[in-house]
Amino acid sequence: MQISWAARTDRGLRRSHNEDKYCARPDLGLFVVADGMGGHAGGEIAAALAADQIRQAIETTAGLSRDDSWPIPFDAGSGVDGNRLRVGLTKANIRIAQEIKEFEKLRGMGTTVVAILVTGCKVALAHIGDSRAYLHRGASLRRLTKDHSWVEEQMRAGTLTEAAARNHPWRNIVTRSLSGCDELLIEVAELEFEAGDRLLLCSDGLTAVLEDSEIQRVVAAPADLEGVCDELVGRANAAGGPDNITTVMVAVAAN
Repeated sequence: MQISWAARTDRGLRRSHNEDKYCARPDLGLFVVADGMGGHAGGEIAAALAADQIRQAIETTAGLSRDDSWPIPFDAGSGVDGNRLRVGLTKANIRIAQEIKEFEKLRGMGTTVVAILVTGCKVALAHIGDSRAYLHRGASLRRLTKDHSWVEEQMRAGTLTEAAARNHPWRNIVTRSLSGCDELLIEVAELEFEAGDRLLLCSDGLTAVLEDSEIQRVVAAPADLEGVCDELVGRANAAGGPDNITTVMVAVAAN
C-alpha cells in the first residue's frame, strides 16, 4: 500500500511565535501533531518534547509483541501499535514533568497531541486534548477524535450548542493534556486504510475557525497533499488566523 504525506505549520496572524510541532517519519509510519500551551516558551518546549519522545518510543518498541516486557503495562484493549503510541505519550508526559520540576518558569506548560502509527493498511491512533484527526473516505469526512475540552464536554451533556461553543470564551480550555500530570487519560483507536483514503491531523488553530464542512471541501479536492495543506492554512489565516495552525495529510494511493 503506497502512502504519501505532506505537512504545513504556520504561526498564524496574531501569535508572536509558533508553539505547534509536528513529526513526520514515514520510515516509521509515524505522524504527530502537538499543540503546546504555556508561557515563557513553555508550550513550544512541551510540544517539541512530546514529538521527540513519541518518536523515540516508536523506535525503541519496534518488534515488541504482546508477550514481551513493555516500558509501561500493556493495555489488552489496544493492539501492539496502539500500545506503542501509549508508551510514547506516557514517556512524553514524564519528560514534561521532569522539565517542570527542574525549571520553575515552565510550570503550567503542556501540550495536546494527536498521533498515528501506520503499519501496512492498519492505523493506530492516539490523542489527548483538542488536536484532531479526520478521515476522508469516499464523499464523506469523519472526525476520528473527540475534543478533550470544556466546551465539547458541555456539548455532549446537551448544555451548549455547537454554535455557542464556537464563540464561547472558554473554548480554548482543554480538560486533558500532556502536562506532567499523575493521571494520564489517553484515547487509543484502530482503523484500516482503504485505497483513496485521506487522513488529516491538525491543531485547533485550524478547527477553531473552519467548520468541518469547509475542511471537507478542501480535503476532498483533487489537489496534491501539499496543496491541500497550503489551502487549509491559507483559509484559517483568511478567517483571522488567531492561533498557530498545523496540518499533516496522509493518503493512500487510489487503485
